[in-house]
Amino acid sequence: MRGALLLSTVLPWLTLGALALPDTGRAQGLTPVASASNASNAPAILVADQLFITPDRTLVAEGNVEAFQDGVRLRAQKITFDQTQGALQIEGPIRIDEGGDITILADAAELDRDLRNGLLTGARMVFQQQLQLASLQMTRVNGRYTQLYKTAVTSCHVCNDGRPPLWQIRAERITHDQQERQLYLENAQLRVLDTPIFYFPGIRLPDPTLERANGFLIPSIRTTSNLGTGVKVPYFLTIGPHRDLTLSPYLSSRTRTLDMRYRQAFRHGEIELNGAYTRDELYRDEDRGYVFAEGRFDLRNAYKLRFDLKTVSDDAYLVDYGLQDLDRLRSEVVISKVQRDSLFRASAISYKTLRDSENQDLIPASIGNIYYERRFFPSQIGGELRLSLETHGHNRTSDIEGDLTDPGGRDVGRATIDVDWRRSWRFNSGLVAEWSLGAAADTFAVYDDKVFANNTSRLSPRSALTFRLPMTRREQSGATQFLEPILQIGWTDKGDTAVPNDESNFVEFDRGNLLELSRFPATDAREDGIAVVYGLNWARYSPSGWQASATVGQVFRDADDGRFTKSSGLGGTSSDLLLAAQLKLNDDLAISTRGLLNGSLNFSKAEVRGDWMTERSRLTSTYMWLGTDPAEGRSEETSEIWFDGAYEVSPGWTASASLRYDISDARATRAGLGLVYSNECVTVDLSVNRRYTSTTSVEPTTDFGFTIALNGFSVDSGSKKYRRSCKNT
Repeated sequence: MRGALLLSTVLPWLTLGALALPDTGRAQGLTPVASASNASNAPAILVADQLFITPDRTLVAEGNVEAFQDGVRLRAQKITFDQTQGALQIEGPIRIDEGGDITILADAAELDRDLRNGLLTGARMVFQQQLQLASLQMTRVNGRYTQLYKTAVTSCHVCNDGRPPLWQIRAERITHDQQERQLYLENAQLRVLDTPIFYFPGIRLPDPTLERANGFLIPSIRTTSNLGTGVKVPYFLTIGPHRDLTLSPYLSSRTRTLDMRYRQAFRHGEIELNGAYTRDELYRDEDRGYVFAEGRFDLRNAYKLRFDLKTVSDDAYLVDYGLQDLDRLRSEVVISKVQRDSLFRASAISYKTLRDSENQDLIPASIGNIYYERRFFPSQIGGELRLSLETHGHNRTSDIEGDLTDPGGRDVGRATIDVDWRRSWRFNSGLVAEWSLGAAADTFAVYDDKVFANNTSRLSPRSALTFRLPMTRREQSGATQFLEPILQIGWTDKGDTAVPNDESNFVEFDRGNLLELSRFPATDAREDGIAVVYGLNWARYSPSGWQASATVGQVFRDADDGRFTKSSGLGGTSSDLLLAAQLKLNDDLAISTRGLLNGSLNFSKAEVRGDWMTERSRLTSTYMWLGTDPAEGRSEETSEIWFDGAYEVSPGWTASASLRYDISDARATRAGLGLVYSNECVTVDLSVNRRYTSTTSVEPTTDFGFTIALNGFSVDSGSKKYRRSCKNT
């Protein structure tokens, strides 16, 4: 029968866990762990096949010895503790585990009473089941440092057949600073398949338990047709427990660039700044660069602050350096407060165009919005009452006066007060009726315009009655069908006041606004007159997991509203037929489509999107078709297809591809290929991307990327990794 002892002071050697526990700093926001100097006073449990004390007061435990204390588990074949000499001898094989962070394996160990000094032979240290350090002997010094001699470091799977690992670092001596969680390597060689590649007289690396440490990150090589071949070497710098800075010099034959990322966490928020400073041969003797800043903060009284700021030195910089594919830069500062019955949102927005076809002085570059809405539930009349207040203003820097066809430098300010009441009734037949009644009062201030009055106002009452008849049917197979016919009669009177339409030039007709009394995206434009809407929703849910849904809808008016464009689908007295459908097969495949079918049975616009995902592959694809519409700047039909996918060719190998193809012009606009190999110890990423489009400031470019990372010297990201075995290494 295995024996067991509950000990609190007789077995100080149980603090051997200090060998496996770094003293993490409170600045990292982590809990310090026990060391030789601050060992826990919690009782320790010792279990062995035989457990006895000799006449000379020596404690002996042998046979499947196991010891537990504070999450530390020690296993050995025999432990001898001489209290008189203060010597602790452990016979292996020895294994010490602590929470899965660090494991120590050894053949034998001799340690003093306090475990501050000692020697382990045939020792191996494993960090987070990733990085292993194998040495002839391991020495414990001053309770803080662990020194390993004649050591091999690798995170690759090591076979017992004598074959070398894919990569390893051989070092004459390695010192592990338990307190700082750093590895110091002396006379180190990086070997690939046991072939020396690099030699380092000395090198410092963080151990995998350290989440943040100063040092170099994974370098990358980038080759472009504009900038040549260059290398980017990031350096990560911690600035206290809540801030860090990453500097990434990017050097090639044609550019000198310094990328920067700064992050800081606050008690109630965080900020992140990304930017770069560049001197290159594309724009000789000019300073180039960009700055993007994001942040969010929780303010008092449930208010939230969010900002997203963007600026760039020139129109081509983002494309030249492979950054975000943007044709306009949108900067915004928002203060908001959302509660159950109220909403407040104030924003300031700035636009900078990167398009050759746009003049910065003629676009609304500065925009301000304030919106407030509150809900009430009056008991006297029932239903829900909504009261909203909105103010909006936009400014163009040009002083050119606008007219009916060209806004020029027109500036507009608008204020709107809106009252809306709605109530619904459900009848025994299942019919649901909803009545809404409301009115909006708008006032406009217009500047730099020769057509519209400087100050105008209008009152727009409205009302609508909507009927729904939701029905369900259960089939013998267990599937459920849902059918809902919809009919709405609505009326709006916007009056005869002429106001500029700067915000609602492009209208999307879809399921989201089918039953709206005004389908313009902003309240500067409102629909007018009587409208009748019909629609039909259908869905089927199969017990096997697949489901399908569809929507059909159309709008009829008593008079034509000439403000809708051709491709909006809302022109004339009868709109195009709105069609939308979705098919989902379990979690593998999802297809959604929508389109507008006109009276000639031709589509004015159509879109199909598909997403397919399996254990080894993923594919996302979109097809879009738009008809001609001079009002929206399209003199020719436009059709494009995008797809982006990846496939796991074999364990560890993943290929990816992306394409954006202009079908109407029969040419690709963007294309890319990628190949990634990843296992437990290395990740190699190869990519090539081509952009075919060109403007006056941007030329077609080809971008090659190459990155190689030795896994193990970082906190585990939790991503799936293929671990090789000795059969398929």
